[in-house]
Amino acid sequence: MTAYGSFPGARPRRLRTTPAMRRMVAETRLHPADLILPAFVREGISEPVPISAMPGVVQHTRDTLRKAAVEALEAGVAGIMLFGVPEDAKKDAAGTAGTDPDGILQVAIRDVKAEVGDELVIMSDLCLDEYTDHGHCGVLDAEGRVDNDATLERYAEMAQVQADAGVHVVGPSGMMDGQVGVVRDALDQTGHEDVSILAYTAKYSSAFYGPFREAVGSSLRGDRKTYQQDPANLRESLRELALDLAEGADMVMVKPAGPYLDVLAKVADAVDVPVAAYQISGEYAMVEAAAEKGWIDRDKAILESLLGIKRAGASMILTYWATEVAQGC
Repeated sequence: MTAYGSFPGARPRRLRTTPAMRRMVAETRLHPADLILPAFVREGISEPVPISAMPGVVQHTRDTLRKAAVEALEAGVAGIMLFGVPEDAKKDAAGTAGTDPDGILQVAIRDVKAEVGDELVIMSDLCLDEYTDHGHCGVLDAEGRVDNDATLERYAEMAQVQADAGVHVVGPSGMMDGQVGVVRDALDQTGHEDVSILAYTAKYSSAFYGPFREAVGSSLRGDRKTYQQDPANLRESLRELALDLAEGADMVMVKPAGPYLDVLAKVADAVDVPVAAYQISGEYAMVEAAAEKGWIDRDKAILESLLGIKRAGASMILTYWATEVAQGC
């Protein structure tokens, strides 16, 4: 028999004995208000179109998008991030559908705003890749390279039309140098000082974006390695962070979330603004595929992945499971 007072004197397992005990001492908790639902709305369809690589996620019609927004609101989700999917015939080299006041994203913003008002934070993707026939996040120069400064002019136009449509937050995601400052100036000069900017501060050139390309009907040729960040680099993200904050970012984001938790933690430790992380399409698809095979417990894996993101420092998480998880919180 072990003598009283002998090793081990400290027994951390005492705080793991029952579900009630574990719940009481939990250091990290998920709340519906932590979650943002990314949603796709496609022009010219009468029924939702399933995304094959993302079971349970669809390209919405205008009507089903409105319903999804209401469902998210009723579940307590904080916001919805909208992505427009135009008809292929409307894509061109300059992505003009993205700055058309009657383009699909602007129409969707107005639809959702009419449905939920200010009760749900309406966010919009501010990028050209959905609207260009080459699939890049900016306009190309004569040699086929993405022209940073010419692209900024297009982003300024996008910011104005999205704000005119009633969006609360714009998310410049193209990783162009100077994009936050240009968007801030464009918003302020057109009377939209109250529209916030969620800066895609650390957006990596990732293999996990694959299913998203289907979701937005991407026409991408080549890759985005000359503007999205190299997965090998961490300090570079802190430089991007400093620049975005100096240019007026109200919130910052790390994308993808799961493979870059170290970056997320560094960013969260460095700032006093809200920090978002985007659990992207490939992260979603892996869990769903493994669960479908019976290899993992789907619900537990979803919650564990989200807790890991929040524990690393995210105050907001964009996830395709937002409404489902919020309903269970």
